[in-house]
Amino acid sequence: MLRLLTARRAALAGALGIALLGAACSSNGAGTSESQTPAAPPTTASPMTVSSPFGAGCPALPDSGAGSLEALAQDPVATAASNTPELSTLVTAVKKADLVGTLNSAQGITVFAPTNEAFSELPKPTLDKALGDPKGLLTNVLSYHVVQGQLTPDQLAGSHKTLQGGTLEVTGSGQDFKVNGNSSVVCGNVKTANATVYLIDQVLLPKS
Repeated sequence: MLRLLTARRAALAGALGIALLGAACSSNGAGTSESQTPAAPPTTASPMTVSSPFGAGCPALPDSGAGSLEALAQDPVATAASNTPELSTLVTAVKKADLVGTLNSAQGITVFAPTNEAFSELPKPTLDKALGDPKGLLTNVLSYHVVQGQLTPDQLAGSHKTLQGGTLEVTGSGQDFKVNGNSSVVCGNVKTANATVYLIDQVLLPKS
């Protein structure tokens, strides 16, 4: 009887010792594989922004060579426009108003560039009058299409003072914008060496 009691006490002490040893190993992390695996750093999602050109008119730009997005980014804005067939009428007007040097030397501007189709929709007397007064009316109209600062798509909506002195009102978001309520951006966020260009489908006329 005494031997049986002694054996039970010995077994109980052994079990208790094993339990204490296991608890000690667990507390210092030496006994588990999980404690040796570093926690993965938290991840944060980057905000989604439009960083490349957008719009139904962008596919008209060539994929390579003069007038391609890569080539346009290397030239100042007036030179870049001269290599864009869709802007040939605008380039003619800029040259007639002697604004090539002014635009090419400007730093950090946004240009709302009317396409050839936009100019074709102007009444011919209005266009002829502007072209006949390059230092007055034509310069006034062209400078109304230029805003100081390179506007990204998420900065586009709102009121923007132009180099002419008037104000443009841009509405919309994402990849759908209108300027002064009527003119739509057909190819936006095109980068040149000194400007961001938004091609538009109507000529903007200042109020005065």
